[in-house]
Amino acid sequence: MRILLWHVHGSWTTAFVQGEHEYLVPVLPGRPADGRGRARTWDWPASVHELGPSALRRAFDAGGVDVVVLQRPHEAQLLEQWTGRRAGVDVPAVYLEHNAPTGHAAGTRHPVADEDACTGRHVPIVHVTWFNALMWDTGCARTTVIEHGIPDPGPRYTGERDRLAVVVNEPVRRWRVAGTDVLLRVAREIPVEVYGMGTSRLAEHLASMGPVAARSAERLHDVPQDRLHDRLAGARAYLHPFRWTSLGLSLLEAMALGLPVLALPVTEAYAAVPPEAGVLSADPDQLVAVARRWLADPAEAASYGKAAREHVLANYPLDRFLDRWTSLLTQEVTS
Repeated sequence: MRILLWHVHGSWTTAFVQGEHEYLVPVLPGRPADGRGRARTWDWPASVHELGPSALRRAFDAGGVDVVVLQRPHEAQLLEQWTGRRAGVDVPAVYLEHNAPTGHAAGTRHPVADEDACTGRHVPIVHVTWFNALMWDTGCARTTVIEHGIPDPGPRYTGERDRLAVVVNEPVRRWRVAGTDVLLRVAREIPVEVYGMGTSRLAEHLASMGPVAARSAERLHDVPQDRLHDRLAGARAYLHPFRWTSLGLSLLEAMALGLPVLALPVTEAYAAVPPEAGVLSADPDQLVAVARRWLADPAEAASYGKAAREHVLANYPLDRFLDRWTSLLTQEVTS
């Protein structure tokens, strides 16, 4: 198949484009959010092609696009504007929902909830976790769940640095959602390395919190994805402080590297982090206590990390993820 999708989430797309198909990704001058094109910090195969709006229209006119994977509400409008095709009417389409509801936890209506049986369109919604599928009100739309698949980064864990690693984008803007306050609570007592976009704005908060947190402020990194895994693998453990999120791929990637996990017991964390792979607690003091124990006992940390890697490889394998997507999209194309 030839599949059109926007480059929205780099890690997810990196897994998705490892399949057997051709992938068309829109590109615009300057590579803004609606036209990022191919990734430049991930290793994508040659089967991923960049096309501008006019080239996309020609591809559709020649019958060279089989199905569209939408990921943001306005992409259906972009599709019609650029190609003259309506998602779910003129071309098969599915809507991939990456996120948990951002409004009322149990009462938020999905933006394309009525695009299916209610209107005559045929745009099923695909969730990445069972928690998301439970919480979104998807109305008349057909829904399914295809859980994440992780390209195996290999067992790189060394745990040589007695610090915790965290990956969070824009921790200041996304303060409570990202659990930045929890991160700061832990960083008062445990050295932390923070990775992700917009981490530099966190430095002033860390620097004012005492010597341990100040040392954490010196360890803020916005590094390319191809270097991130090697950096994470040297930390003793992984901290996942998010209060309200889907299932962060950075968490699964850290586990696949072999890092043990400290996290809050919310959203899908209960399924992603079994007791043998890490510790879930709503009490930051307990997370600090376990972190201290692991810093003092590298062997125990490594044992949890080994179980974390085994769990991810068994429950989020790339081949099953790709097979499920091929099956779903094939059904949509032939229905």
